[in-house]
Amino acid sequence: MKLPQSVGEVLREHVVLENESIDRMYLNVYVPQLQRIGGVVWYLRGHLGQRFASTVAIAPKTEQFVAAIEKFAKRRGVDVVSFRKDQRKDDVTQEYLAKFEADEGVLYIGRAQEKARVVRTEKRHSTITGGTYPWVVDGSAFVNYYYFYCVDEDFGPFFLKFCSYFPYNAKLCLNGNEYAKCQLRKQGIAFQALDNGILSCADPKALQRICDELDATKIDGLLRKWLDRLPHPFDDKDRAAGYRYELSILQAEFALTQVLDHPVTGRVFFEQVIRENLDIGRPDQVQLIFNRRVTRRTPGRFRTRVITEGVTPSLHVDYKRSRIKQYHKESQALRTETTINDTRDFGIGRLLHNLPALRRVGFAANRRLLEVERVSHDCALGEEAFQDLQHPRQIAGQRVPALRFADPQVQALLHALLMFVFLPQGFTNKELRQVFAVLLGKCSGEIKPGRMSYELRRLRLHGLIERIPKSHRYRLTEHGLRTAMFYTRVYARVLRPGLAILSAHDDKTSPSPLHRTFQAAEKAVHSWCDNAKIAA
Repeated sequence: MKLPQSVGEVLREHVVLENESIDRMYLNVYVPQLQRIGGVVWYLRGHLGQRFASTVAIAPKTEQFVAAIEKFAKRRGVDVVSFRKDQRKDDVTQEYLAKFEADEGVLYIGRAQEKARVVRTEKRHSTITGGTYPWVVDGSAFVNYYYFYCVDEDFGPFFLKFCSYFPYNAKLCLNGNEYAKCQLRKQGIAFQALDNGILSCADPKALQRICDELDATKIDGLLRKWLDRLPHPFDDKDRAAGYRYELSILQAEFALTQVLDHPVTGRVFFEQVIRENLDIGRPDQVQLIFNRRVTRRTPGRFRTRVITEGVTPSLHVDYKRSRIKQYHKESQALRTETTINDTRDFGIGRLLHNLPALRRVGFAANRRLLEVERVSHDCALGEEAFQDLQHPRQIAGQRVPALRFADPQVQALLHALLMFVFLPQGFTNKELRQVFAVLLGKCSGEIKPGRMSYELRRLRLHGLIERIPKSHRYRLTEHGLRTAMFYTRVYARVLRPGLAILSAHDDKTSPSPLHRTFQAAEKAVHSWCDNAKIAA
């Protein structure tokens, strides 16, 4: 078997199955009117008819809800499991799944104490009358949560957990890969499963179509279906008055799974990627991947983490409250996974109907990470392309000055371009000029707009940048990205350190094997010239 030599070769020639899918989704289930104190007060006074707003009247509703859960468990023969502190809920669920034989139903009900947002009534004193009065306030408390672990015929395993305290907010957790498996079974399409994905499929196009069809309507339908089956804290009167649960996105994972032909292919990929992309978590690189601009005021950490689990490491890139994780799944597939913990990091609302926009962000981030890895590892230029840049040229009747390798001005210019590779909206004359000046050790005002226009023209005619239509902005082309990476990397990693080694004259301070080899070669040449009576 021939081993792949580059990241690009792995992605181009060794991927046997590829699909994009929503992975895990964690959704907030809530009644919108009860998320603010004003809405709670209206519920208590306007809907329940209280003279003074007080949550004391809610206590019977809470007791009825808990009693309904216990009655449901007893009637259905469902176990109620009290989770211990630090107990892995997934392990318990797997035990119940192994024994579950029906198409759908409730596996078990879990109970755990967790911190929750609650609404309280506190006693306040009037400064006018001196009397007391109730006042509704937001607060937090450790209360019982009830987890309903279920299996749905369309979605597979999922859970819905309810807070047992008013306003009874809940959480829904589902898995898009499990949804895909259920749909493949229903359609009679043969497949082989990964732990959390698909290893092989008889109809890859059908698999991708199924993954694409998982949308907000289907997810909302899952919630409505099981709210009708499970104990509900809000009665018919509440729901008729509009107090109904809605969904918003707390966390969403968007996965690109690329099944590789051999386990060693994945190891080759990560060996190359880890070495070349340890700086990908820097703000300038993060912006390229997540399609968002980072400024000094942007909150959060921007970093790359390499975590080794077993033999193969995984790569983690953080941006605000979101991150990309890339790992070798079960030594069989490359999984690139964007996890969005706050949709507002990308200027997108949290309501479920924003899922299409969020999908575009997540899947595009996965693809951009792979593209950066591909180009950063394989940034070599052909001899002809390299020589074209070293000499002035005539392009479309216009003389184009050279971009000579190792020229300080050219190196600074191409380095500056890499600072803007992340921005999909490109850069302007002014933006590039400011970075270019800093790299040359000058103040931003020392580089004039006319000088920068000259450099932009030179870059554009060489094909390294292109002008964005109907704007005064430019963006880097793939050829430009490859050229800029080649120039900056070869200079920084080969030429500069190599010249430093060769120019050292003190053997004690420069014990480099390369330096000693050149010294030996120089002595041999001088000796030969002396023997041959040739002046060196």
